[in-house]
Amino acid sequence: MQLKRIGKISVFFLVAVVLALILIRILEEPFDTQKWQSEPLKRYEMVDDIIESQILSGKPKSEIIEILGQPDSKLNTSKDAFIYNIGNPPSFFSSQKEYLLIVFKNERVEDVSLAVD
Repeated sequence: MQLKRIGKISVFFLVAVVLALILIRILEEPFDTQKWQSEPLKRYEMVDDIIESQILSGKPKSEIIEILGQPDSKLNTSKDAFIYNIGNPPSFFSSQKEYLLIVFKNERVEDVSLAVD
């Protein structure tokens, strides 16, 4: 009896995880410059595509501004970087605010990643 109950609970959690992963995939979209600039609260839908495709790698700052628009803020401490707000993706797990972080070296993109506030 106890094993059947554990089995049912395990199946329930497995189904929940699979559904969550499907929903996350559905919410992702390919990067589109016009949508990025016109719908800043939905940027989270495209941010994975930007990072995974490496479309910004090696580009100069001026081209990044053409593609993404002006950054929401800049880092000029030990790193030269642009920060873009990506909106608030729906999440079951995290309530931390995420940003797109673009780090430059010699005025060209060196790294693109998500940063957490």
